[in-house]
Amino acid sequence: MKPFIYADHAATTAVKPQVFEAMLPYFSKQYGNPSSIHAAGRAAKRAMETAREQCANALSATVREIYFTGGGTEADNLAILGMEQTLRAKSKTHVITSAIEHHAVLHPMEELRRRGFSVTVLPVDENGCCAPETVARALRPETGLVSIMAANNEIGTIEPFAAIGALCREHGVLFHTDAVQAFGQVPIDVQKDCIDLLSVSGHKLGGPKGVGFLYAREGIRPTPLLLGGGQERNLRPGTEAVASLVGLGAAAKLAVETLSTRTETVARLRDRLIAGARQALPDVRLNGSADHRLCGNANFAIPGVQGESLLLLLDLQGICASAGSACTTGQVEASHVLRAIGLSEPLAQGSIRFSLGEDNTEEEVDTIVRVLTEQVQKLRAMCGYV
Repeated sequence: MKPFIYADHAATTAVKPQVFEAMLPYFSKQYGNPSSIHAAGRAAKRAMETAREQCANALSATVREIYFTGGGTEADNLAILGMEQTLRAKSKTHVITSAIEHHAVLHPMEELRRRGFSVTVLPVDENGCCAPETVARALRPETGLVSIMAANNEIGTIEPFAAIGALCREHGVLFHTDAVQAFGQVPIDVQKDCIDLLSVSGHKLGGPKGVGFLYAREGIRPTPLLLGGGQERNLRPGTEAVASLVGLGAAAKLAVETLSTRTETVARLRDRLIAGARQALPDVRLNGSADHRLCGNANFAIPGVQGESLLLLLDLQGICASAGSACTTGQVEASHVLRAIGLSEPLAQGSIRFSLGEDNTEEEVDTIVRVLTEQVQKLRAMCGYV
């Protein structure tokens, strides 16, 4: 029987058993609407506020700085498009981001451009790092917002977000970081790291899908993107998904409590995977920083193969991973992240990402290396690569 090995934790994670148990009562027994004033509503409200406190504590924030959202994408949009009116009122119509951001940041930035803002998209180095010096050179008197992710979802590079935050604070510029991949993997303290706005998604850290939050420093008030009721202190209308929020809070608390030991364990598995792949396939390139890297990320550029073809062959062998290219309208397009770090089109299209979690084992890693080697050799033989 072929194995089933899940090595795509950067895409999503399973809901952890402790998180699932915490959520269960709020699907059936404690199903009140948090806006209701009766006992059932008050119980739901208490559960929701406990989750808010858990999320705040995970970042050294206060509960009034946490706004629940439908996920990381919505939080990113609130942090960028939601600040438009504030920035315009201060004549701060220049914003800065990087070339390797998630599209949940890049697309809102493009929308600001369409609305008359000036947008600077900064380059990164060959490891995917956006240096603070690069940000400093891009600052202008009219700069109002800088959005640089805390860690990249594709290549795993951890950005110097604390140094960028300090730079922005020094110049009176708001700093937003997309922490969807970093939260629960990298220590983050919004006070020490000078972060004004931060986005999180629950399903990346053992919580449920469809829920996340925006941290907005006290005194910073985004404009709502949706209109309706007065939930989330008039920032995000709509009846709250109490069970999911309970899961988000439980996952955030668990992620911070286990961060040190968990990341050490996963990093050892990652290093075993990287070493094994390099030994078996000496011409592979590790994409992203070798030193400042998310604990579970191993992204390889493999000459002589198409990433999509390799991904399908791995899937047939029971291994879940992710490719560095995507099929859009019938054409295979290389990742904008891989292009930004200077990979050629063939290498970018021949890249594949493995993202490990704490449930993976050494035996699974060794199986990944073996199957990866076999399938790469098979593809290379088919296309005559030598």
